[in-house]
Amino acid sequence: MGLLDSVVGALAGAQGGGSGGGQADLMRVVVGMLANGNSAGGGLGDLVGRFQQGGMGDLVASWIGTGQNLPISPDQLQNVLGSDLVAQIAAQLGLTQGDAASQLSQMLPQVVDRLTPEGSLPDGGLGDIASVLSRLGGR
Repeated sequence: MGLLDSVVGALAGAQGGGSGGGQADLMRVVVGMLANGNSAGGGLGDLVGRFQQGGMGDLVASWIGTGQNLPISPDQLQNVLGSDLVAQIAAQLGLTQGDAASQLSQMLPQVVDRLTPEGSLPDGGLGDIASVLSRLGGR
């Protein structure tokens, strides 16, 4: 997956980290979670709804908006996503739930920020996984 590798490399560089296989696997999970019609949630709109219901709408709004992204702790992320989803992601990545939540808390704000460059959710969602990767790779 050349496009995925380039996206992972760009995001890892922005985070000051490497672009090892673990990051690529995590990116696949994140992209799958944000794409429309996925099995791990209802896409970006569903994620935003989860944050709003969890009392953290301002936090996710900072990722979507054009200003600075507010950080999220692994515990906050696990509370929003739910233990079942974090456990599923951890199993996919071969990590503990804590490690999965920690890695997600670092990558998810940056990915959401890059997918919403105009500061708002795209009408009709982000599309399928290929569309999400295309949006990420185009910056």
